[in-house]
Parts: sequence; structure tokens; C-alpha cells
Amino acid sequence: MGTTWRVLYAARQDASGEVRAAIEARLAELVGALSHWEPTSALCRFNRTAGEWVTLPRDFARVVDAGLHLARLSGGAFDPAIGALVDLWGFGPPGPRPLPDKAAIEAARAVSGWQRLDWDRESRRLRQPGGVRLDLSGIAKGYAADELADLLGRMGIGHCLVEVGGELVGRGIRPDGEPWWVDLEAPPGPTLPPLRIALHQMGVATSGDYVRGGHSIDPRTGRAPDNRVVSVSVVAKTAMAADALATAIAIAWPDLAALEPLRPAARIVTQSGEVLTAPLQTMIDD
Repeated sequence: MGTTWRVLYAARQDASGEVRAAIEARLAELVGALSHWEPTSALCRFNRTAGEWVTLPRDFARVVDAGLHLARLSGGAFDPAIGALVDLWGFGPPGPRPLPDKAAIEAARAVSGWQRLDWDRESRRLRQPGGVRLDLSGIAKGYAADELADLLGRMGIGHCLVEVGGELVGRGIRPDGEPWWVDLEAPPGPTLPPLRIALHQMGVATSGDYVRGGHSIDPRTGRAPDNRVVSVSVVAKTAMAADALATAIAIAWPDLAALEPLRPAARIVTQSGEVLTAPLQTMIDD
């Protein structure tokens, strides 16, 4: 997926070789299902089909189901079906491209959008109408972090901190009895107080343009959002949920009415300061 991973864990016996091999094998499976950078992945094969119902592998199906659910709830602020727009703006596998004009943006929007997909959850079948390109980069890294933590659990390792591309999951506690503490990164700009989160059976993810430069696209307009958001960090029960919600909030801000039923625990950093949503403030106060 073009990113890095890191795993810290506590175990009574040294099984690092076995653990690393299992992690690498699981990551290879996830890349083979979800990566839009790997031409032979299940995702890329789906993107090349037209007018067909495709039965998705388990990992692919789970991420698509979660992504389409959030797309509906967010009114399209999160959309897993904007690969054509991502590529048009030069943020996808084809690499940098000239700035698109209005006609090119509208043409890409015409073949984009979660509403163009038909999803049969029970049979794990997704219909590709033709031209739609999925891009799961706003949710897949979080899912991968969750899956690695689950993998370790099946191996009898219940105490771990997993990080995939900056999205983290904490399970259990550290050997010293402390929780897995994670400092939310402060982006350049306004001076912000440090914010440390105890990841106990939780995930955290951050979405922002301050590391790789502007690469956010509002699926509803096909252009960069005009809301002066620098970064969004979300704490949730899973890293997949945190990952997708961080992306949705970064696009939808300041109107989070559609996401309010989910009660996101979020830190939103803008060019003028930060806002903590009520659920996150409650977590900090507790």
C-alpha cells in the first residue's frame, strides 16, 4: 500500500520470527485484496470490469461494506468510489498530473460515486457499472491495523500496539502495567497543547495534508475542500472506523450534522486553532 508498519507486543516467550512471518503473510493477503497500487489486486481487477456482479474476497467485502455505510451516513463526504478523481488530481498510482480543468473534473465525477454501485451484502457481491474506480486508501490502513491486532490475538498475544501508515490499534497493556500511550501529532501552524491518548482496546487515526501536501478531495465537488482544516484525529473502537471518520470529518467540517449520530471522538485542527468534539472532551475529562 506504499506505507510502513510497526508492531510492539508483550509475550512470555520469544516468538519474534514466527510473529513476523505471520504478520508479513497477512499483510500480503491484504495488499492482494485492497491495494489500488498493485495491478493484480482484487480491487484493481474489480476496477477493470464493466457491467458485472463480482463476488469479493472477505477482506475486500468487509471494507467495502463499511465504506459504503459511511458514505451514506456522511452524505458522500467519505466516498470509496472516487479513484478516477484521485488519479485525475495526480494522487493515485499514475503519479503527478497537470491541474485538471472543469471539463476533466466533471468527466471524472460522471464515473465516480458510491451511488453508482450496487452492493449485495449477503452474497458479498458488488456490481461494477463500468468506469467506477474504487480507492480504499481512506479506510484500508485502519482495517489492516485491526487485522494485525486480531492476528496477534489468535496467536495468544493479547498485549500489543499496531501501527500501519500512521493508524494505530492498542490492545491490552504494556509490560510495565501502563496502557499503550499515543501522542497525537501536532501539525505545524498554531501552537497546540500536547494530547496523549491511552489506546486500550481502541484505535486512532489522523487525516491531514501537512505531511504529504494537499491531497484531499471533496467527493461532492471533485475539488479540494475549502474549509482550512489542517488535520483530524479520531479515536474509535476500531482503527478502520477511526480512519474513515477522520477522512469524512476533514471533508465535511464544519458541518458534522450528518455524522453526529456516530458521536465521533475527534480533534479537528484548523489554521486558527483546534476543536475537540464533545465525546473526545469527555474521554479526556474522565
